[in-house]
Amino acid sequence: MKRRIYRHIRRKGSAAGSAQGQTNGLQLLNEKIYNQFNPSILRLGDINTPCQEKEAVAAVFDLTGFTAFCNQVDAYLAIPSFLNSFYDWFFSSIIYGLSDEDGNSTYFWADLPILVKFLGDGLLVVWNAHRMNDEQICRLTATLYNICYAYRQDFYPQIKMAVNKPPSVLRCGVARGKVFSVGNESDYIGHCINNASRLSNLNPLTFCFPQSGFPIQEYMPPNYAQLFVPKYVSVRGVGDNELIWVVKEEFDSLTEGQRVQFRSVESVMV
Repeated sequence: MKRRIYRHIRRKGSAAGSAQGQTNGLQLLNEKIYNQFNPSILRLGDINTPCQEKEAVAAVFDLTGFTAFCNQVDAYLAIPSFLNSFYDWFFSSIIYGLSDEDGNSTYFWADLPILVKFLGDGLLVVWNAHRMNDEQICRLTATLYNICYAYRQDFYPQIKMAVNKPPSVLRCGVARGKVFSVGNESDYIGHCINNASRLSNLNPLTFCFPQSGFPIQEYMPPNYAQLFVPKYVSVRGVGDNELIWVVKEEFDSLTEGQRVQFRSVESVMV
């Protein structure tokens, strides 16, 4: 490591006097600093609280091209305009997707998420799956697929008329498993969250979920089940031979080079 060499200048007269007691612009460490900068700024509550285990479905949404979008000229104007419109649309889409109409009444067929977390270029959404059966979980998966599809078909064509070069694709990875609360259930951690994050980045596919925990052949509505095809793939940090479901239309449009990372069920069985 190179040593830094500082040139010290001796002050004379009034300049030296005015420098007495100053700290060259550095803030003195005192009790006030400790009160302002401590784990409470994480807003997790009492971190000593024992973890609560929950059966969960985690979905990680990723806005493809968000970094490039933020690097454009006048990004300070485009970013809040896009995020405001996107979040309004996204939360409304969640409510719409989880509700059914019965005559003049509207009811939820599944609970709202227990966590929605800002990730910068996307969102983490977690559901408590304790009271959800396999049919509801498969229906939830179809709902999340609809949101990604609607982003590309409905939201993006509209937002690009109001904001310059917005992210063109909304990706999503979904996984099921255990999560553990942090603090006063202000946040959650768990393998399924990591798995969903990995699946949201299987470029260039936009929607993926594992076979484990998602019996779509038995419980997903046929009009949605036919949209997906099973493939084996290596998922970093998860496994080298994971069976996942991908959108058939997207997979069929991949180039030969892009298909190399995927293996068919038939080839693995052979």
